[in-house]
Formats: sequence, C-alpha cells, structure tokens
Amino acid sequence: MLIFNDRKFVKSSFSSEAELEKVVIDNYEHLFGPDSFFLPKTKIKTSDGSGTIPDGFAIDIAQKKWYIVEAELEHHGVWEHIAKQVSKQIVASLQTQTRKQLVDISMALYKSDETLKEKFNSLEISPEDTYKTIAEILESDPVIGIPIDGIPNDLNDWARQQKFKVKLWIINKFIEYNNTGNIIYELPEEFKPSLDTEEEDKILVSNASMTKYDIYIIDLINSNIIKPHDKLFMKYKPKNGPPKVYEATVLEDGSISFLNKIFTSPSYAAVAGIQDAGSTRQTANGWNSWKDINGKTLAELREHLQQKGPIQL
Repeated sequence: MLIFNDRKFVKSSFSSEAELEKVVIDNYEHLFGPDSFFLPKTKIKTSDGSGTIPDGFAIDIAQKKWYIVEAELEHHGVWEHIAKQVSKQIVASLQTQTRKQLVDISMALYKSDETLKEKFNSLEISPEDTYKTIAEILESDPVIGIPIDGIPNDLNDWARQQKFKVKLWIINKFIEYNNTGNIIYELPEEFKPSLDTEEEDKILVSNASMTKYDIYIIDLINSNIIKPHDKLFMKYKPKNGPPKVYEATVLEDGSISFLNKIFTSPSYAAVAGIQDAGSTRQTANGWNSWKDINGKTLAELREHLQQKGPIQL
C-alpha cells in the first residue's frame, strides 16, 4: 500500500497487456536509460518469412546496446507464451533485413525528433556520424528486455539459460482506494532491473560480491573511495551554446548538494543540471555524468568498489 496524506493506494493488476505496454512506452528512459530512444511496434520476419511483432525496440546510444522489448503479464505463462514469443523475435531480429529496417526507422525518427537530436548532440555525435553509430549498435547482439508485473521462478530460470542477455523489470500498479480512476505506476529506481543476466555474468567472471545496482554513494564513502565534502563535476553541452560545467558537493549521508538543493541520487542531480542548461530532458544517468576531481566518473568509482573493494588507508 502507498499512503499520501489521507489517501491510500492499493496494489492492483493491470487491466491488459496493452496498459502495461503504454506505461513502458511513455517511460522507456527509466528502463533502458536516459540516452535511449524507442522504436514502436514493427513487424519483423525470420529467414523463412514468418512474421512477429515485438512491443518495440530500444536503442541506448551511450551504452551502445539495443533491446527487443516485450512487455508481459506474469499470468500469461512462461512456456505457453513468453518463451515461445521471445524466441521467435530473437531469430527475426538477427536477420540482415531486420537490422537494415531498424536503422531506416531510427534515421527517420532522428530527422523528425528534436529531443533525439539533442541526445546525440550531448554525446558529441555529429549528424554525419548518426547513421554509422546506429548501424554499429544494431550489429551487436540484442538484449532481451522484458518489463513485467511479476517474475515467476520459471522466467528467472529461462532467462539465465539464454545465449543473449536478458533484463527483467517489475512494474507495479496502484489504484486509489474508493477512487479507481486514480492510478499510480511504480517503476524501478536508477534503471535497476529485477534480473540482469549481464551483471550476473560479470560477477561470476570477476568474483565480485555485488552488482553495480547494489552500490550507492554512501558505500563509496564508507569504502574511502570518496569523502564527504568532495567535489563532483558535470559537463553538459546544450543544443545551442557552449558546454557548461557544474560543480556539486558530496554530503556525509551520500546525498549531493547542488544548485542550492539536496539530491538523494546522482541522476536526479544530473537532471537538475541539464535542465538548468536549458534542456527539457527528464532523465539522466548521474553515475556516468558526474566525475571526481581526478576525472573518474562515479560509475568508474563504483566499478572499483565492485571489483577491488575498499581503498585501504
């Protein structure tokens, strides 16, 4: 249950898969990353011409990954529906014609979408290099991205047996008690999947003790990797105008003081800076945006803790 003043919101089921799909499309950056863009449902075909239609495709420019997106409801069943449907989508996505089709759709979107142009610009990818960048990302293996309202054990087991990486995100729905027209959707913080086979594989290979999603700034402080009152810096280039450099301060509890406000997350602080620079963007990955005095991103410092442990003084 969620409580706001005297109002109560109780967890509820999605009315249909289409409802969940709409939540995913409207909020895709909170799942696939702030530098991603979303391609709508597109029919793709296997080599023998059998057609299939995923719920969409997401392309993360910064991380150079792309996703086959299939929003699912838990009660549809793993073996009767989810595994069968996704397997066909994977086969179709590997076809040369499919990848060319997705590049063409991406370029058409780029030409018409100013927000997407801003994402490429902020990553210092020129318009001349846009086609090449998208094509190179789509040459890599896709990630299977499944937003879902609950994860049965069989889906966990199936995901871990796949050749391709799988990410599962749980999305919850809450309806106000005695006012069923008032709905709240809960999405994961900091783009955190409930299951991420890529991160699990990294832990097995490196013998790390935790995933990157389990590490917060307070953990970096407690491990002597950063200290309270250390400065963080973020550079952002607005579409029109020179790059801007912002400075923030790490506080003792792991929060960030920036623009005369306190932020509990580096990503929320990064969004504030981007909007201060004149952008309308609503998401940012603060772990990649903020750097310490030595030019290391918070993500790099987090990786140090994940792989090597605390710094000994």
